[in-house]
Amino acid sequence: MKIHPTADVQSASIGEGTLVWQFAIILPGAVIGSNCNINCHTFIENDVVIGNNVTIKAGVFLWDGLRVEDNVFIGPNATFVNDIYPRSKSYPEAFKQTVIKKGASIGANATIMGGITIGENAMIGAGAVVLHNIPDGTTWVGNPARQVSKK
Repeated sequence: MKIHPTADVQSASIGEGTLVWQFAIILPGAVIGSNCNINCHTFIENDVVIGNNVTIKAGVFLWDGLRVEDNVFIGPNATFVNDIYPRSKSYPEAFKQTVIKKGASIGANATIMGGITIGENAMIGAGAVVLHNIPDGTTWVGNPARQVSKK
């Protein structure tokens, strides 16, 4: 494991071979697997579980309730939503759980709404806004996201 000196890593649950770059913040409850690449300017909240061989590019914030399986790619500035009706200083009893299945790729600036599942090896195009579950092996683009291919 390699942690850049400017990163604020509070979690003791980070796997072997994981790299954490400049200005990343990882809260104490987060669990991160082995051989991950956590780029600069990322934030990972407490109730987040990340598998092995995951790449998280710059500017990504992973909020409570997110589950990321092995071999997932999350592009720069992808946005994850865990509270569909947010209000200042008013929090839900539980945040929506979102699952990104094994081998999925999330393009730059995509928005993933809370409480959905992105299927295995699915591809979410840059800038897509995902409102519903995504089946395995499919590619989605646009706002709202629409399916454009299946493997």
